[in-house]
Amino acid sequence: MRIATYIADGTRRVGLVSDDGLTIQPLDLTPQQAAVGALGIIESMAAGGAAPIATGTAVKVAEVTLDAPLPRPRRNLWCVGRNYHAHAKELSASVFKDSGAKTDEWPIVFTKVPECVVGPHDDVLVPSEISTQIDYEAELAVVIGKGGKNIARAAAMDHVFGYTVVNDVTARDVQVRHSQWDMGKSFDTFCPMGPWIVTADEFDGTKTRVRCWVNGELRQDGPTENMIFDIPTLIETISRGITLYPGDVIATGTPAGVGMGMSPPRYLKGGDVVRIEIDRLGAIENKFV
Repeated sequence: MRIATYIADGTRRVGLVSDDGLTIQPLDLTPQQAAVGALGIIESMAAGGAAPIATGTAVKVAEVTLDAPLPRPRRNLWCVGRNYHAHAKELSASVFKDSGAKTDEWPIVFTKVPECVVGPHDDVLVPSEISTQIDYEAELAVVIGKGGKNIARAAAMDHVFGYTVVNDVTARDVQVRHSQWDMGKSFDTFCPMGPWIVTADEFDGTKTRVRCWVNGELRQDGPTENMIFDIPTLIETISRGITLYPGDVIATGTPAGVGMGMSPPRYLKGGDVVRIEIDRLGAIENKFV
């Protein structure tokens, strides 16, 4: 399934997207159910409910406004830093060179507040009065289906509901200033998400390709096979002593090619457009204003 949250006639709805990505067939949900997007469906299926069946009249994707599939995640998003070999190398020559982080021993895990999530084509606000070093990070995100604690790596993929695309937008100077990452990652609009969730039975997140363009220039291009810590390891690690819940989101890290890693760095400015595409999953595109 491809589950999308969208706005039609001023109302938030949830529906199933056709295989060609051109139409959405709405689900029969109350406004209260639709307010949380796909979260209610994920929670219902985790509790043993049936997969949703769309019965409404299909509408064209081009005629509605796609929202984030999880417009307000149930809690902070889990995020992983420096999880591609080439990306870890490019940042080792940046201001992070003296951080002491051993990226090959344990995943670097931080969070983004749920309020920073916006839709796949929404504007991203550049907080120019606070930061002059806004960067992009194209990422595959895992959506948890079955919750659990101390999940073994061997069983981890049984806990995956599906996948979506996120841009882990970052204020690099704020990230460095606070010696931790949550502040520089959590500004309003700093997590575009979408265009929908593709369920794990139709998409293999362990074998796909993450790409990012800035103003039409290809900046990032990396296969998920190049992750330092694969998806099962990330789920195992994050669930150690911490209960994961249906609808939790894990952003799995970004490939090489971020603005900070260039010489000289190339940060985003107002008017820039960032497009992120993951093979067989979909694309998001956001203007920075």
